[in-house]
Amino acid sequence: MRLVVGLGNPGARYAGNRHNIGFMATEAIAHRHGLPPWRRRFQGVATEGPMGSGRAILLMPGTFMNESGRAVAEAAQFYKLSADDIIVLHDEIDLPPAKLRVKTGGGNAGHNGLRSITAHIGNEYRRVRIGVGRPVEKDDVHNHVLSDFAKSERAWVSALCDIIADNAKMIVDGDDAGFQNKVHLAMHAKGFHDTKDED
Repeated sequence: MRLVVGLGNPGARYAGNRHNIGFMATEAIAHRHGLPPWRRRFQGVATEGPMGSGRAILLMPGTFMNESGRAVAEAAQFYKLSADDIIVLHDEIDLPPAKLRVKTGGGNAGHNGLRSITAHIGNEYRRVRIGVGRPVEKDDVHNHVLSDFAKSERAWVSALCDIIADNAKMIVDGDDAGFQNKVHLAMHAKGFHDTKDED
């Protein structure tokens, strides 16, 4: 069993925010794999079903971003999962828009959702880092992540979420490098050209 967590803030006013791209990708995975309707569980909403060579439970915490760890810890405890069974999809300002990287552990780079999860379950979970870029003004990060994607960005957001969903079984099965490569190639094929690698 793998726990796949999408990070975001609950409620309609946040739905289109850059900070909510984890929710967007997780919803796309659930839709693509024909998982059952979302149910209220673990201080959020969850669905589960077969994925890859096993099963996955998808979770979108209903706490606000900075309390995400409470929901993740509750689900992990229920299913007796360790940190290395957990995959977190989240926005990443240190990557250019439309870029994606997978890593295990590491710093939280000021991301309140990751900070909360690390406080509850430790640091050795996998992160699918989805680039949303940095704001022009360095000290405007808060407004940047809590504002909606621009109309001009919606094409890549939609494409990336669909491609993540198409290849989700690879990340569930632990093929992080293969997943990252597949996403990169598919985005390139759609005309969203990668710049030099950034970590």
